[in-house]
Amino acid sequence: MSQKKVVLAFSGGLDTSFCVPYLMDKGYEVHTLFVNTGGVGDDKCLHIKERALQLGAKQHWQVDAQQMLWNEIVTPLVWGNSKYQGQYPLLCADRYLIVRESIKLCQQLGTNAVAHGCTGMGNDQVRFDISIKALGDYKILSPIRDIQQQVKDVRQYEIEYLMQKGFETSLEHKKYSINENLLGVTISGSEIDQWQEPQDDTYFLTNHYQDFPKEPLKLTIEFKQGEAVAINGEFKTGVEIMQSLNQKLGEYGVGRGIYTGDTVIGLKGRIVFEAPALFGLLKAHQALEEVVLTQQQNQFKPVVSDKWTELVYKGFYFDPLCQGLHQFLASTQQYVNGTVELLVYSGQLQIIAINSPSLLVSKEASYAQTASWGIEQAEGFIKLFSHSTATWAQVNLQGGSNE
Repeated sequence: MSQKKVVLAFSGGLDTSFCVPYLMDKGYEVHTLFVNTGGVGDDKCLHIKERALQLGAKQHWQVDAQQMLWNEIVTPLVWGNSKYQGQYPLLCADRYLIVRESIKLCQQLGTNAVAHGCTGMGNDQVRFDISIKALGDYKILSPIRDIQQQVKDVRQYEIEYLMQKGFETSLEHKKYSINENLLGVTISGSEIDQWQEPQDDTYFLTNHYQDFPKEPLKLTIEFKQGEAVAINGEFKTGVEIMQSLNQKLGEYGVGRGIYTGDTVIGLKGRIVFEAPALFGLLKAHQALEEVVLTQQQNQFKPVVSDKWTELVYKGFYFDPLCQGLHQFLASTQQYVNGTVELLVYSGQLQIIAINSPSLLVSKEASYAQTASWGIEQAEGFIKLFSHSTATWAQVNLQGGSNE
């Protein structure tokens, strides 16, 4: 009887490395899939492939999903101008593309078994499992959750398991859990999980403040229908824009943060993250959007943006509500066209100029300077606008009574 095939979402890290021989020991023919969502060069991709085959994978597959990530995650994320709990810029959102590509490979191979290396203590297990269930009837295998029922120190168990089978693990994997993609980098483990100060060598994309360039940086980002299309007048793909801004803004320490907040499973979480490009795009887009959208749009849109962000963070990217909110965000971007000039220095990013053909500048007035209406009109507006408050004061503070 032939072995049952399973598609394993594979990154080459400790957890997914452990999963390959573990699943083989359970009788599965393992097909590893690396979905490249950015932050990984050709050498690293080759290393991941070699690692998978060395561990015993029947076949290794790879998909370049960087432009998909730009189109389906980065673009609506920037449209929304939102971070989860006001802090975290959804660097985890590439998981949905990983799941979708894994399901595609399952269909290609004729199997309904899909595996991941998520732990039972984190958010990613929720994102993976909910997404898999949303895409069809598949058997979910999660080796790390399996062994958590048996051992206390899971990471040490994985290391020893691999060593017993003759596979080495890097020192990096013994200390941190690292996730990198086009959006940026997240790091957890060691002193980070212990709520202590992260060490300087924790960071990958951003300079330490002592290494910031002395000269400030000016750059211009151009948007068309809310999507960044050019830097300093040079048109680029979305992937190229992210790579360029990660490098340029990272030198000045932009986008470095420590997120502490509520996880999906109810624990308080803490991770180090770096997202220079994303922070730059979010700030530039918001500055442009605020002067292009109407007051009512600017006031209501954050409600939709925050809900979309919450759904994506909590695993519901494929839920119909999330897709519907995506369509609303897209509908607000028709006139978000123009350029935004940024000034970057010492970890700071400021918007210093905005130019747009759709800038909502009134021909009748300039704020606090000139207006086409007179004093009596202004006083009449204020009287009506304040009528409810003035009435409350008359009734409650000036001896009036409704009795």
